[in-house]
Amino acid sequence: MQEFSIEDKALKTSELSKLRKEMSKVQDSKRFEHTLSVAYTASNLAACYGESVDCALIAGMLHDCAKCLPEKKLLSICEKQHMEISEEEYKKPSLLHAKAGSYLAEKEYNVKNKDILNAICNHTTGRPGMSLLEKIIFVADYMEPGRRQAPRLDQIRKTAYTDLDKAVLMILEDTLNYLQASGSVIEKTTQETYQYYVTSQKTIL
Repeated sequence: MQEFSIEDKALKTSELSKLRKEMSKVQDSKRFEHTLSVAYTASNLAACYGESVDCALIAGMLHDCAKCLPEKKLLSICEKQHMEISEEEYKKPSLLHAKAGSYLAEKEYNVKNKDILNAICNHTTGRPGMSLLEKIIFVADYMEPGRRQAPRLDQIRKTAYTDLDKAVLMILEDTLNYLQASGSVIEKTTQETYQYYVTSQKTIL
């Protein structure tokens, strides 16, 4: 498969079709439908904010490329690549699908653009000081049309097209509330990201 970079003037239809076909092979039908919706939503947000639509499509298409791998495989990939694995990730290895996905995007799907790889790597927890593309994929993953259960979805979807940082903060807040209420594992990066964007919003105000 051809390498993708931010210098590419246009993502050929045939290249996007190849990515779509590859994802259909490694994802179950429900996950594949989610992937297509995230890529679609990300491309719309990219067009809205002046980000590369092609980069958004690639990142959206590949963001869950490792999602359907067994937990042992996710751990194996991250350990072999000497990636930092938190205590929370050892408790719940499925959290590693973003880090493992970033590695696979580069090694298996020939993506060399660091911003795209970072967007894949950080699409679940976010990180303090995300790039525009990272925020787009983070938000698109949460609010794509197939989502039904998350609170404030309508409000988040409207906000995402007028104030992306505020949408990021709303998603982080709702995610943390859900994880705390359900007694689920909370990755420390999610908490750090939340605090960062709380401070950023206060600074703007």
